Amino acid sequence: MTIEIKKNPTETVIEIAGRLDTITAPALDKTINEDIGDTQNLVIDVKGMEYISSAGLRVLLAAQKKMQKIGTMKLINVCVSVMDVFEMTGFADIFTIEN
Repeated sequence: MTIEIKKNPTETVIEIAGRLDTITAPALDKTINEDIGDTQNLVIDVKGMEYISSAGLRVLLAAQKKMQKIGTMKLINVCVSVMDVFEMTGFADIFTIEN
């Protein structure tokens, strides 16, 4: 998995590519907790993400809860296979998803 961060004055964009699973989820969690600072708008671009496990879902849920306190979070460019996981788990109703 690769993670790229792009910041501007109004938002932070985190681009994820590869597999978000038990092995890679801690790296995303660390990025969200240490590198986004006091951003009020978090955008997670998952265009390159091909797989997400329950560990990845937990990291995204924790990010959502964190951002609810200080601003907004949305997921963009969700592929069909990842969207299927969000729908089956009910996470599609929790996250703001834009394609």
